[in-house]
Amino acid sequence: MVEINGTEAAARVADVLLLFTDGPQSLGVSAIARRLGLSKAVIHRILQTLVDRGLLINDPATRGYRLGAAAAALGARALRDSRLRAVAMPVLRELQRATGETTTVSALVPGGRVYLDQVESTREIKMTVEVGRRFRLHAGSSSTCILAFLPPPEQEAVLAGELDALTCRTVTDPNRLRARLAEIRRLGYAHSDGERQDGAGSVAAPVLGFDGSVLGAVSVCGPGSRVDQAARERFVPLLRQAADEISRGMGWHGGLPGEAGQESA
Repeated sequence: MVEINGTEAAARVADVLLLFTDGPQSLGVSAIARRLGLSKAVIHRILQTLVDRGLLINDPATRGYRLGAAAAALGARALRDSRLRAVAMPVLRELQRATGETTTVSALVPGGRVYLDQVESTREIKMTVEVGRRFRLHAGSSSTCILAFLPPPEQEAVLAGELDALTCRTVTDPNRLRARLAEIRRLGYAHSDGERQDGAGSVAAPVLGFDGSVLGAVSVCGPGSRVDQAARERFVPLLRQAADEISRGMGWHGGLPGEAGQESA
């Protein structure tokens, strides 16, 4: 029998939990084992431990597992204690009033990014986002904006991975993505026209930390019929100002990335 050390065991438990942040609501033993490349026996033991501690629960409807109350409590506490969210929310409210559309803040996390919060548009037809779900970095304005300002080795790791077509507009060719990332770095913002979600339009700018590293992104999003090229041109100055204010709240003292400012460190 092969023994594993505590670090590897903890990593496996964490990997199982992280699957529930971007996959189906309910997952079975076989699906988890297949995605992580582990035996069903190992996965079953991990799942039972997580169920015993309330982090997962059995889902009788699917005969799988889904997140439990303890996981919800951890997520709620993480959001409540997030400095990025706390700094961003007043700025997002002002940005929403100025644009009339939904505004969001995302944070970079291992394997992608998550929405920390949003300020919804007051219009009857509007876009909303799923807070806490992990999204990959190759599609959508917030995702590609973050990806564009990551160090090159981290960018290449994403480009070498699976680039799923989420809609017919998703860019899945690594070379086309590289060119797009260079353009985002030059401009200091990214836009999307239905590439992550059909019918949606958005524009996003990076949020930087004290050392100039990218922490996440702030975005304006709405129905594609309203967030078109003309609207994006109106939103970009407001968005870049919001991203700069949030970045300064996170300790960054440099200029704005892109042609209208200085490149980040």
